[in-house]
Amino acid sequence: MNELPPQIQNQLAQIQQVQQQAQALMQQKAQVEMLLRETERAFEELQKTEEGAEVYKGAGELLIKARREDVLKDLEEKKDNFDVRLKSLSRQEERLQARFNQLQEQLKSALGKMQGQGPATGGRAE
Repeated sequence: MNELPPQIQNQLAQIQQVQQQAQALMQQKAQVEMLLRETERAFEELQKTEEGAEVYKGAGELLIKARREDVLKDLEEKKDNFDVRLKSLSRQEERLQARFNQLQEQLKSALGKMQGQGPATGGRAE
């Protein structure tokens, strides 16, 4: 096969770049989903405890005694932040998917035109 024209090489490179971005995005999304699940579990477990129960929260490598209500509030804020981050990542994922589809269609069109030209006269009148 002949060497691909620069336009098609560029489109292939863009598709590969979008695929790499999508892969990195999926990893970020999976990590945020895991953190959200852990935070939700901690929140649910803490809600089961009695009001005024002794509660400790992590601060680096330390466990520090804290008020149950304060920890519940912190966990609620974390959940909200993770939800916002997840929605943002989902929107980015949708935009990347749309960009990928657009590039794929452009590439199909360019390859179709390239095949139509071929090494023959290409249907030109002589």
